Amino acid sequence: MAKKKTELSLLDHASDIEKRFLAGPRDRAKDLESAIRYFLEFLRGFETLGAIDRPCVTVFGSARLGEGTPYYDMARALGRRLAEEGLGVMTGGGPGIMEAANRGAKEAGGLSIGCNIQLPFEQQPNPWLDIFIEFDHFFIRKVMLVKYSSAFVVLPGGYGTLDEAFETVTLMQTDKIEDFPLISMGTEFWRPMAEFMRDTLVTRGTIGKRDVHLWSPTDSVDEAVSTILEAIERQRATAARRLPDEPRQK
Repeated sequence: MAKKKTELSLLDHASDIEKRFLAGPRDRAKDLESAIRYFLEFLRGFETLGAIDRPCVTVFGSARLGEGTPYYDMARALGRRLAEEGLGVMTGGGPGIMEAANRGAKEAGGLSIGCNIQLPFEQQPNPWLDIFIEFDHFFIRKVMLVKYSSAFVVLPGGYGTLDEAFETVTLMQTDKIEDFPLISMGTEFWRPMAEFMRDTLVTRGTIGKRDVHLWSPTDSVDEAVSTILEAIERQRATAARRLPDEPRQK
């Protein structure tokens, strides 16, 4: 794995690069240097993930929920079923729920992908990865996960999981991505959030009633996979009707 990580790295790693950029205004030369780093990091993502030969599903969840927890077992079963359907399984590449999904895919003989990011704690790559790529910037990693995924599955997690989920649902709400399943598994865990969205956000008019239904909650692996496969067929049909880079019709 260390060899593959070295091969894929086009940038010298600096663990605090994003922190220094976000610290405030700098001179233009430093900002230009950052812009070049972003460009190269995007290229690295395009080169690595653009070569994948099948649709991928990204699975999000806590790095802290390890083997022996019910959500780990759920993610592992999900990864296995996705791989059996010929889909790639992409995660943040770390431990916990991410490891479980990658592990299930790997055990089923499928393609297991990790898009890691260097953090001061938690985020070490798990041992179940076929393709591993490491990013320095959260925002570039999130772009890659959306661009190269056909669906997202969100299992219980913390701030990072919520960040990914709400950014994705915002892209759906604002029509930046279309026909993109966002499935939340572990319905008991997510129930208070669903109630907050329905009883507070909708009631006070900060989101619309239909926005609540951008999420698809289930605890069934079969139901989640069925929803994903149906969406991928629609995505393929839509892509076949479009010319390359043709804009969507409003």
